[in-house]
Amino acid sequence: MGLVPLGILGFATASQGQEVSVCDGRPALQIAVTDASGQMPLPQATILVRWTDAVRKPVRQPAEVDGRLFLCAPRDAGTATIWAEFGDGSSEQVDVALESGTVTDVALPISFGEVATGRIVGRMDDLSTGDPVAAAAVSVVGQTEVVTTNRRGRFVLSGVPVGEHELSVQRIGYATLRHTVSVHRGITTDVEIDLVPDPLELQPIVASVTRPRRLEINGFYDRRYWGELTGGGVFITAEDIDRRSPARLTQMLGEVSGVRASCNDLRGSRCLLYSSRLSDGFSPGGCQMSVYLNNSPVIRRGSPSSYQDSVNDLVLPTEVAGIEVYRSASELPAEFAGYDSQCGVVVIWTK
Repeated sequence: MGLVPLGILGFATASQGQEVSVCDGRPALQIAVTDASGQMPLPQATILVRWTDAVRKPVRQPAEVDGRLFLCAPRDAGTATIWAEFGDGSSEQVDVALESGTVTDVALPISFGEVATGRIVGRMDDLSTGDPVAAAAVSVVGQTEVVTTNRRGRFVLSGVPVGEHELSVQRIGYATLRHTVSVHRGITTDVEIDLVPDPLELQPIVASVTRPRRLEINGFYDRRYWGELTGGGVFITAEDIDRRSPARLTQMLGEVSGVRASCNDLRGSRCLLYSSRLSDGFSPGGCQMSVYLNNSPVIRRGSPSSYQDSVNDLVLPTEVAGIEVYRSASELPAEFAGYDSQCGVVVIWTK
């Protein structure tokens, strides 16, 4: 199968007539990640796929040793948005039309230091109803790329040059929006927009924040995106912590529904976390949760209850970029599942 060079945003072309027996007739993707020349495969590059018209968990998987990844698409997916990341480098975003029983070849050349670009990811809602706004046209003023929001009001603009840009949003029935957004090299900027229906005399509401690189490359935002759809997990950002200004992490985590902080002294310096939704028959009032710090387990369920390890000793609240809270095994994503995770997991990411 030949690869389709994709230097700019657009649709990849399908390899006509190729049956996808392994996918049981579903659409399939053969993705190849290379350097900018298209000659050198990039194994372990992170490939990201969002099914733009199907409610399915986004894909976030590493490329194989040959820089490729084969995926079977959901049966009800008609299009997909795909890009790849490798270190600080990123490919252009590609929109792919999917066809049942056909493999679509997608080439994702990654540019590194010679191209300074970032990405804008956003969500569009109706200010008066809170409902997502689909089919809104989103672009960066002065750039040719125009994308439309999907039925959940989401959009992705990749390959945006670093610097200050004016974001343009247009949708019939809504006031046109222009808003300045900062784009940083190799980093995603999140934008949440509340559009105002015409002819209401109100101002649109726009909130934008630059994603911390550690959270971006470790999948925090993909898990939060899916968690919002399914109600799985609680996600705390640095902005949430700044608004609350807790002196200790347990002050913040103890306010999460279904989580209890147990401390062995009045100062709260020696604390463990428990899922109050579960019981292991040994811990009073809950089941001890495991704690991860930057993807490594630091406090495991079943460890001695001497409080030698303490949540509050791990990191200061001001050093935290984000926290994921999974209160039972049913909420856990695959990367944090294990024998010591059945009572839930708290994942802490530093800045």
